[in-house]
Amino acid sequence: MKRLMVTGGAGFIGSNLIKLILREFPDYEVVNFDLLTYAGNLASLADIEDNPRYSFIKGDVLNAEAVKKAMAGCWGVLHLAAESHVDRSILDSGPFIMTNVVGTQVMLDAARHYNVERYVQVSTDEVYGSLKLNDPPFTEQNYLKPNSPYSASKTSADLLVRAYVKTFGFPALITRCSNNYGPYQFPEKLIPLLIRNAMVDEAIPVYGDGQQIRDWLYVEDHCRAIMTVLEKGKLGEVYNIGGNAELVNLDLIKMLLAELGKPESLITFVKDRPAHDRRYAMNASKIENELEWKPIFTPEQALPMTVRWYRENSDWVHSVITGEYQKYYNKQYGKKDEG
Repeated sequence: MKRLMVTGGAGFIGSNLIKLILREFPDYEVVNFDLLTYAGNLASLADIEDNPRYSFIKGDVLNAEAVKKAMAGCWGVLHLAAESHVDRSILDSGPFIMTNVVGTQVMLDAARHYNVERYVQVSTDEVYGSLKLNDPPFTEQNYLKPNSPYSASKTSADLLVRAYVKTFGFPALITRCSNNYGPYQFPEKLIPLLIRNAMVDEAIPVYGDGQQIRDWLYVEDHCRAIMTVLEKGKLGEVYNIGGNAELVNLDLIKMLLAELGKPESLITFVKDRPAHDRRYAMNASKIENELEWKPIFTPEQALPMTVRWYRENSDWVHSVITGEYQKYYNKQYGKKDEG
């Protein structure tokens, strides 16, 4: 049995990843290391918390001793913990630099200390910057041109990982994914915000003219890609992960409103975000050809699945909106923080 440390495992992608590992990868046990900031929700993992192959440690990636304690005995590391909301990074970039850059340095040093065999740095397409309408999709060879404090912090972390690979022969891999959607996503993000607002007939805020283009990736496809890179990826390499599903934001919003049976009159245009990237698109041919991964779900399949999940889990959504979810840790685990 191989032990995996998953940082940020109480977040959106992390919780879906842990569930996938426990469900479909029986050779692994998982240590979930998460500080439980506003985006961490242990209630998302309530159905697996008694699994004998799962354990949770509350801790901060900036706390070197806590990280070392949690990582002891781990064969591999999947590093997802990050501050990730662009709007928040514009208001205050400090937490992004600390968690995403310094936190990555702490993780890398601990992993070197224990000689872990595989370390996957989970990154984002935003490190590449923005594309024009007729530009080809990003490949792993594109220059890194971040345009927000968030994406700059993730770029810095990627470069730090690259430096450890080159300097120390560190066994790291980097994945860069396009926009994710699916169950357990925090309602500040576009799709769950839209679903929640539409369900209660509130306005749907749309930045600028709504013509921004994103490549949409169902979270389960992303999680399978991470595990594919962990098991089959070539050390030191970068792998783009995309859904092959470019959609204009406004078109996506109209699709979701139609699925929800709600009028387009709920759409409300608001002032655009500073330095808002116009288009992201990922060329995922490297992971598709070399590691034989491809997305299973299309938006036409997975968007209705996502809407259905949020409709059927209104209690989860309500607990996040009200902040009640933040009490779950104390109810289930007490106050025995590890760092």
